[in-house]
Amino acid sequence: MAKAKAPRRTLDSYTVKPINKIVKPGDCVLLRPSDPSTPSYVAKIERIESDGRGANARVHVRWYYRPEESIGGRRQFHGSKEVFFSDHYDIQSADTIEGKCTVHSFKSYTKLDAVGNDDFFCRFEYNSSTGAFIPDRVAVYCKCEMPYNPDDLMVQCEICSD
Repeated sequence: MAKAKAPRRTLDSYTVKPINKIVKPGDCVLLRPSDPSTPSYVAKIERIESDGRGANARVHVRWYYRPEESIGGRRQFHGSKEVFFSDHYDIQSADTIEGKCTVHSFKSYTKLDAVGNDDFFCRFEYNSSTGAFIPDRVAVYCKCEMPYNPDDLMVQCEICSD
């Protein structure tokens, strides 16, 4: 007779052994891609669960998309550390977590004194099935009429004083 499958239980936190970091629901994490030439995936942990023995931990995540992963791709105004909070949910092995990261609001990101490797920013939500963004518009600046890219130096315009 086959063994009964152990029921899954929800965990308040989980220690990621290789990096010796504790993650919990609400944390943003970097997840290892199957292709090592691809940058780590960024996700927000929604829930953590394990089997009845506390092994085989899995994380329920909500993905952040990079601009190049979205319909329409990367645009000139997208920052190098920009991600979009998507409506795409998934379950991943906790063993794929490479580290913790921080996804800042656009406003708080632009005020950082120094941007670290694990700092990202988000100013859009993204619908992964339709390719729609919320908000669907952002403020534009000066004569170039482009949204602000925090990677580019901006100086005050002599014409409009923006």
